[in-house]
Amino acid sequence: MRLWLAGVAALAVLSGSPALAQARPAHAAIAQAPDAAVSARIDAVLDRAIADQRLVGAVVLVARDGKLVYHRAAGLADREAKAPMRENTVFRLASVTKPFVSAAIMRLAEEGKLSLADPVTKWLPDFKPALADGSTPVITLGQLLSHTAGLTYGLAEKADHPYHRLGVSDGLDISGLTLDEDVARIGKGPLAFAPGSAWRYSLAIDVLGLVAEKADGHSLPQVVARTVTGPLGLKDAGFQATDPARLATPYANAAPAPTRITDNQDVSLGATAVRMAPSRAVDPTAFPSGGAGMVGTAGDVMALLEAVRTGGGPILSAASVEAMTTDQAGIKAATQGPGWGFGYGWAVLDDPAIAKTPQGAGTLAWGGVYGHNWFVDPKAKLTVVLLTNTAFEGMNGQVTRELRDAVYGR
Repeated sequence: MRLWLAGVAALAVLSGSPALAQARPAHAAIAQAPDAAVSARIDAVLDRAIADQRLVGAVVLVARDGKLVYHRAAGLADREAKAPMRENTVFRLASVTKPFVSAAIMRLAEEGKLSLADPVTKWLPDFKPALADGSTPVITLGQLLSHTAGLTYGLAEKADHPYHRLGVSDGLDISGLTLDEDVARIGKGPLAFAPGSAWRYSLAIDVLGLVAEKADGHSLPQVVARTVTGPLGLKDAGFQATDPARLATPYANAAPAPTRITDNQDVSLGATAVRMAPSRAVDPTAFPSGGAGMVGTAGDVMALLEAVRTGGGPILSAASVEAMTTDQAGIKAATQGPGWGFGYGWAVLDDPAIAKTPQGAGTLAWGGVYGHNWFVDPKAKLTVVLLTNTAFEGMNGQVTRELRDAVYGR
């Protein structure tokens, strides 16, 4: 698989053929420095996960100091069609959307179009979710960006929660709502706590998506394209799949093997469930969810994360990256377990010893419910991207910990 892709990429460069160039993975421009020991360890992790039927397919990229030390497409993109996973396979990114949209918000702040200190009501006058006592406290854009605003996620709440009664969409289903309508419903729901007093993963980035539209005067997809994906030269990252034939088929973990996810299926997440609709990625009427609505390749994600790791160019200033990579929520937030806080767009590792991880302090990390996990360890100059088509193993299952340890040689 890797040899075939390398050959296609080389032919594309030599011939200038648009058709061949399209098959070239987005990460092909990154210099390669293969690490045989790392490759052997990661291959074993992936092969075992697929053999055990925990994963159907996956793409893994590992860069060290800006050079690709490992890249592989493993397993199947579509099990029923027996279509192999490829390094340029397009995935439904789910919450891997958040880093893209968070970067876009920071860029708008740099341009003076908004400020993180702004109250959300400056842009959305009717957005006034209330506390239990009926009061409607000020919520800032910075609190939305760090998930300290007091909002929540329907997927994190049981069936009797007001979000469900209000018909709030998590941005993963087919709802028939517009972005304005969904944000209006979020605004009618209760706050879980006073803004700034705690941390809770939430629909805040969907709200910020609408703020971005108001502040910039263009749709969220246009804002993200202008500020992030365009400058990075990403052709596949966006809110609609431009080449649906390359979309990975999504599966949910089940015994004895993962099952294909169908539209508006409630995929169990313990005491709650995630309502997922794969066709959303090709539905032009679906609203652009800032928290979960994008598609893209592993190379697209790598390009964004490497831009952040190396200081922000060409999309952000070093000052913006510094703010995004600083823990805004505090270690008590335990966003990925003990030792983890949260910045703007991702978890931030405060204490590796408490977290019991080989990753260095300052590591950034997050994932997505369709089966994705990534991290950036600035101290080790490491960027690791795991995109899979299997929920939820690829997000927080055994394979994520085994991949992490394989990268560090544990």
